[in-house]
Amino acid sequence: MRLRPNLHDLYVGRVVLATVLLTWAVLVGLDVVMALSNEVSDIGKGNYTFGHAVAWVAYTVPRRAYTMFPTAAVIGSLMGLGQLAASSELTALRALGLSRRRLSISVAAALGILTAAMVFSGETLGPWGQRQADVLKNSARSGDVAMDRFYGLWAREGNTFMYAQSGEERKEENGRNWLQLRDVRLYELAPDGRLASIAHAATAEHLEGHWLLKNVRRTTFHARSVTQQQVLGERWESKLDAAVLSSGLTKARNLPTRELGQNIDYRKRNGLDAREYEDLYWSRWFYPLNVLALCLAAIPFAFGSLRSGGMGKRLFLGIIFAVSFWALQLQFVRLASAFHMDFRIAYAMPPILLLAVSAWMFRRRSA
Repeated sequence: MRLRPNLHDLYVGRVVLATVLLTWAVLVGLDVVMALSNEVSDIGKGNYTFGHAVAWVAYTVPRRAYTMFPTAAVIGSLMGLGQLAASSELTALRALGLSRRRLSISVAAALGILTAAMVFSGETLGPWGQRQADVLKNSARSGDVAMDRFYGLWAREGNTFMYAQSGEERKEENGRNWLQLRDVRLYELAPDGRLASIAHAATAEHLEGHWLLKNVRRTTFHARSVTQQQVLGERWESKLDAAVLSSGLTKARNLPTRELGQNIDYRKRNGLDAREYEDLYWSRWFYPLNVLALCLAAIPFAFGSLRSGGMGKRLFLGIIFAVSFWALQLQFVRLASAFHMDFRIAYAMPPILLLAVSAWMFRRRSA
């Protein structure tokens, strides 16, 4: 089968893309309006104004578009294919030699362009926009336009537990995250589990490959005695980097895949629960497969039930498809979390089942 696109492929792709983009715009627009209405309740807190609320929502649009795209893709595909089926254009294309397999490839190729763009956006624009939105809101409330402030941070590195009363973070011109913690306490445990030492530092600043502790007062517990030492500065060699701590201050679902992977490694290295991050990590990897499965599952209906009925029927079928799929995947993910299964299995099973049902329906309609 020749895979070079021809005029028929471009026509089918153009129709499907047009309906997907229209559906996508409507869904994202509704989500934006609802988000803006929720932000109105925060107006007046500190220096937070309506303009800040509009800017906050605008920064979050890439993330909302990423989230809404799979649903928009299946609804838009059903509406586009239904439009072609209702006008008998699919029948005419079949008479010209366009096979059903070729039709599936045309739809998948058209949506593949948008899916690739969404994957890129989900790793770059989405997290960046959400980060800017959070900094904007925090700075407007506190009156500080440069810093992202946080309070009460716990972290673990090996046998050392760290607690910071507060901290500040900003993005420097060279792209590096500058992070400074204040009122830091380091609790170090001995191999037998007893408390070996407590260090209190006025500040802790992350540098390349280590932390610089300032105004440190360290109390060391020996078998029969306790000693105290105070130094102006101390170097703390730790793999605990600013990226991991910064991502811990952000909702996990707003992190890019790379930072999710860093958090998984950090948590596993220190014996912490990493399942929340593993869930989100593998959901990003299976995102393109979910879109492909949803849209390919809609194609058999173009040769049957979509020939009759109006836009309402196609819209209803699209919503049922999307809701059923996400509900099924949610159940698989919850089972994986409850029984400590591999999240890759949980995310792979729904699209595989959907593709299998789609293939069965395709053969049945071809019979």
